[in-house]
Amino acid sequence: MSGHSKWSTIKREKGAKDAKRGAVFTKIGNLIAIAARSGTDPTMNSALALAIEKAKQANMPNNNIQRAIDRVSDKNAAVMEEATYEGYGPGGIGIIIETATDNKNRTYPEVKAAFTKNGGSMAEPGSVAFQFTRKGVINVAATGEDALLTILDAGAEDAVEEEGEIVVYTELKELAKVRTALIEAGLEVKGAELQYIPNAQVEISDPEIARKALKLLDALDDHDDVMSVHTNADITVEPNE
Repeated sequence: MSGHSKWSTIKREKGAKDAKRGAVFTKIGNLIAIAARSGTDPTMNSALALAIEKAKQANMPNNNIQRAIDRVSDKNAAVMEEATYEGYGPGGIGIIIETATDNKNRTYPEVKAAFTKNGGSMAEPGSVAFQFTRKGVINVAATGEDALLTILDAGAEDAVEEEGEIVVYTELKELAKVRTALIEAGLEVKGAELQYIPNAQVEISDPEIARKALKLLDALDDHDDVMSVHTNADITVEPNE
């Protein structure tokens, strides 16, 4: 369902570096605060449980996690809103950006500026999203046919081995259920979240276009309000320096 792309590798490595220097804590804290609005008990709120799991994987201190949850009852705390933006990048790649912000009037022009400065352009709502399908994605620390069969038996829609792990795809509403089933089956779940999965990928084979595309994706991902960047770019060529 999803092929290997240089952006996926860079995003993973970048996420690990961000976690080490604590840059990711603010983003995850915002994610937790938004999820907690539907209930502060993670056993009853699967979105909050997934956000907390992501925080723990980034080694976010428990005090930080609790403070993010407590924002729900803090009348002085900024009210966070989710906002999704769409655009196109070099080579005609489609991009979807998920944000969490306390001021859309600040976030939108800053995201637009990132596109403009890096060879891209914002698009009308829905003009890019139709090229993607919202899916649950679970990363499992396992390989081999036995693990794949266990994953499919747990209710997964699809599963693919990539870079020494298995990437599991689920229906939108089945993410939490399948994640729980995998854990109960004895598999190690490294991460679980909702993503926009491209229906078809746009191959980038020109090193210069690859460089420009990665520069744009990196600039968007670096924005403090951006939670996640999704693209249909299939960048398998080494970009120009």
